[in-house]
Amino acid sequence: MFGLNRHACRGRTPMRLVTVAGLLALGAAATVAPAAAEGPPLDLEGYRLTFAEEFDELPDVSPWGPGTRWIAHTPWAGDFGDARFVDPRPGFPFTIEDGVLVITAARTLEGRWESGLLASADPQNQGFLQTYGYFEARMRLPPGPGVWPAFWLMGRSDDRSFAAEIDVLEYLGQFPGGYGTYVHTWYNDGEREHEVISERHRPDADLTGAFHTYGVLVDETDITFYFNRQPIWQTPTPEAHRIPKMVLVNLALGSGYPIDETFDPSHLYVDYIRVYEECPSGGC
Repeated sequence: MFGLNRHACRGRTPMRLVTVAGLLALGAAATVAPAAAEGPPLDLEGYRLTFAEEFDELPDVSPWGPGTRWIAHTPWAGDFGDARFVDPRPGFPFTIEDGVLVITAARTLEGRWESGLLASADPQNQGFLQTYGYFEARMRLPPGPGVWPAFWLMGRSDDRSFAAEIDVLEYLGQFPGGYGTYVHTWYNDGEREHEVISERHRPDADLTGAFHTYGVLVDETDITFYFNRQPIWQTPTPEAHRIPKMVLVNLALGSGYPIDETFDPSHLYVDYIRVYEECPSGGC
């Protein structure tokens, strides 16, 4: 990743967002001020459900595919953070409790941190991808310093000169009062700077003690972020983001902050992930 060698992508597409520490390291990144979004709660009338993972049972996941609904690594083989994303095995890192996915980060007997990630498309771009629509997860976040959960989208294109990333939620345990939302455009051509539009949201809500929904509505003109289906900010859709997007959710650790006081184990709870698209003019 640009500016963060420890998050390098082994020569492949940049794989992860830049957080508070990462943005400071980038320095030269072009930033755009977001616009506050006000209005009524999101109304999904006129939309249809295109993807629903309710986590009533263990997800259909394999290390790399093909043929499973999820894979357990980023498709471009770019793990990040201070916990290794591991191939799923019985009881770890994915379990189900009362219809809720639990992603666990824990130390091994050797003291190495391991955790989990789900991506909805494999390295051949087989799986679920959608260009426009509303993407939402209902989650309860882990408490404590060092945790770094995220719900995010990554565009996939044959054009490897750029990468497009939308971070619907990026939470840092060191700052429990809020979470980050980002629109990233990464350039690999050596000519254009990384561009990021970001906003930190501080809701009047307990993010680690209760479930909340985190969503983003993407259309050809605008990207609008939602908390509990209430709009929080909006930005014009960059040209690079008008491509199909996969869904990812993970519990990472670190992001430039120490993990010596991170709770072992730590848990991210995901009630569901759902994606909608606008009905065609003739109706659903």
